[in-house]
Amino acid sequence: MAKTLAAIDCGTNSTRLLIVEQTGQREYKTLHREAQITRLGEGTDRTQELGTEAMDRVLATLIDFAGKIKDHDVSEIKFVATSAVRDARNRDIFLMAAEEVTTIKPEILDGSDEARFTFLGATNSISSTGPSLVIDIGGGSTEFAFGEGELEFSHSADIGCVRISERFIANDPPLPEELSAAQSLIDLHLDDVLMDIPSIQSTTNIYGVAGTISATSMIEQGLPDYNFDSVHGHIMSKQDIEEVFRLLATDNREGRLSNPGMEEGRVDVIVGGLCILAQIMRKLEFEQIQVSESDILDGLILSQMK
Repeated sequence: MAKTLAAIDCGTNSTRLLIVEQTGQREYKTLHREAQITRLGEGTDRTQELGTEAMDRVLATLIDFAGKIKDHDVSEIKFVATSAVRDARNRDIFLMAAEEVTTIKPEILDGSDEARFTFLGATNSISSTGPSLVIDIGGGSTEFAFGEGELEFSHSADIGCVRISERFIANDPPLPEELSAAQSLIDLHLDDVLMDIPSIQSTTNIYGVAGTISATSMIEQGLPDYNFDSVHGHIMSKQDIEEVFRLLATDNREGRLSNPGMEEGRVDVIVGGLCILAQIMRKLEFEQIQVSESDILDGLILSQMK
């Protein structure tokens, strides 16, 4: 009988679920993949705590996910939380409540584990030769994972679309000086990335995962509705990214929302995410990036396979 596996990722901006049926040693068929923008990390950068309303949004989503896991008769599951929970002083309150509503014990991933699972998930789905770099722009942090075949170096930077947006962007549309201040901080973090991963610029395959990258791809392609096959494997040039950045950063909320592919839940943090993505392309002198819709969830699934 085929084994059914699941993974839950409680991120700073979204809460996500993947349920699969194992079909081979490192192969699986996706039964259900879902992401809900829940903004768990709303205000956490300022207060160092998870807000009550934010926790309630996530717990409601987790109750729904638990039902779907039960319906699929899942035999093994890995449930993780990342940046916002890592940073919060009151994380234990959330972790206890999350375990209570799901009956699954969540695990807090540190930045290096987050990078390792993301690298595993992203590189498993796209065949390539030579060294690969996986960039995961999350809500609270951005992970850089580098290696050939397996992970060799990683760096977790405390820059994410929610953190940057809350810290720097107060006006709508953002003021040029707000964007400039955000990019100055991002630049300092990228100096640390260059120190930790000295061979980063020699990479031959650059993959981008998570919501900022997927949304940028959809907007660049003019996709009104999400389509896995159109987004996964899509290659964006540095110029494509700069054009989307310029388009969204000079518009107000309503204008940004009018773009095909722009989700209501992401419209307030997309410019912060694009500040990070554009600065990575500039500073590391990358000419293009390939979107991977296989990410940390897929890595968590693969880690459960015997």
